[in-house]
Amino acid sequence: MHFSANCQKPFGLASLLILLWLTPLQADDWPQWMGPTRDNVWHEDGIVEAFPKGGPERLWKAEVAGGYAGPAVAQGRVFVTDYVPTDAAAPTTNNPDTITGRERVHCLDADTGRQLWQHTWPVGYTISYPAGPRCTPLIEEDRVYVLGAEGHLYCLSVETGDVVWSKHLREAYHTTTATWGYASHPLIDGERLICIAGTDQAHAVALNKHTGEELWRAGTAPEQGYCPPVIIEAAGVRQLILMKPDGMYAVVPETGELLWETPYNADNGSIIMQPVKIGDYLYIGGFQEKNLLLKLTSTSPGVEVVWRNKRQHGISAVNVQPFVLDGHLCGFHEKGDLRMVAIPSGEVVLSSGGPLPGRLGGCGTAFFTRHNDRFFLFTETGDLVIAELRPSGYTERDRAHLIDPSNTAFGRDVVWSTPAFAEQSVFVRNDREIVRYSLAARPQQ
Repeated sequence: MHFSANCQKPFGLASLLILLWLTPLQADDWPQWMGPTRDNVWHEDGIVEAFPKGGPERLWKAEVAGGYAGPAVAQGRVFVTDYVPTDAAAPTTNNPDTITGRERVHCLDADTGRQLWQHTWPVGYTISYPAGPRCTPLIEEDRVYVLGAEGHLYCLSVETGDVVWSKHLREAYHTTTATWGYASHPLIDGERLICIAGTDQAHAVALNKHTGEELWRAGTAPEQGYCPPVIIEAAGVRQLILMKPDGMYAVVPETGELLWETPYNADNGSIIMQPVKIGDYLYIGGFQEKNLLLKLTSTSPGVEVVWRNKRQHGISAVNVQPFVLDGHLCGFHEKGDLRMVAIPSGEVVLSSGGPLPGRLGGCGTAFFTRHNDRFFLFTETGDLVIAELRPSGYTERDRAHLIDPSNTAFGRDVVWSTPAFAEQSVFVRNDREIVRYSLAARPQQ
């Protein structure tokens, strides 16, 4: 905004306050899984402290088909993937046979929900829980990256949906798809798009983000696993942490050179959560309390095992990525209870139903997003909850129902898709629709 130097009167305080009130606040994007910096922290101002009577205002809804992948919001657009089976009666939970159909990525106008473009490709699903893709689209500048459940990786133009480049990870690395599909969200680091790719030939690969050309490959594994890659700093160097069903290892992000590795043993190949750094420690937890706490060495890259498979300690995370809060590890345990865990002891200092009271069961799910001193939690029942969370306890402030569950798991109806928080709104989807709700604080009258 420009003010003329020839103004005859000073710009009064009252006028300035009116101008600030009328000028929209800068809207944040949510361009990838867990937000701008992959930490599930929402930084926008002007957000409600409690929901208005009757719940948040629905701004629009648009039709989609099946999928577990959350939406991404960037540059005034919403990107979401889904799957349309050829046979409308295809199963939604277990998959005894191959299902034929098409995966799709939709680009919608963030203001109206109107479809701007769509890109589709044929794919047969051989996976369990075959509702649709798992990975949230990833947007950087004029490109959007999409990874399908059977390993179809696309780099598309944000503006038009045209294919910039593509690679079928399953075929390129001569592997098979893991039981629950490709679910490790790709990570951009500099010029590299880092992906969990395969098994015998390469567990992880770095591709040129502009061309898809392979830059390096690292590791082998009995199965891909489902853990997204993450970069930490320890011993004065950047370390790319990679997790597979039989071990954790670190490589140099620029070259793929091995820094260290340590064994792990996941049940059924199911290692899902991204490793979490807590001070000088690194934690991972899988089904049946297959947990592992490592201490990062300070003089040179390496780790020491603190404890392994410690029963009734730690968090066996499934659908919800744990995070660090007040020096504790926080998240949902595999049985559905909300836990806070002291590190390095692993002691469970809080175990609660949290936002899922009376609903404890396998893989109980509510996705955390931190906003200032409180949390927004999107539950598997389709509710959005505002809550406070501390080692001393969980306190619910408010709750509103946003969308109906459209899938089933463990004998209950669920919606298992991460939300996106952007433009003072929340964007949620199930297997039928994607909806935008305003979370903007209303000005006082």
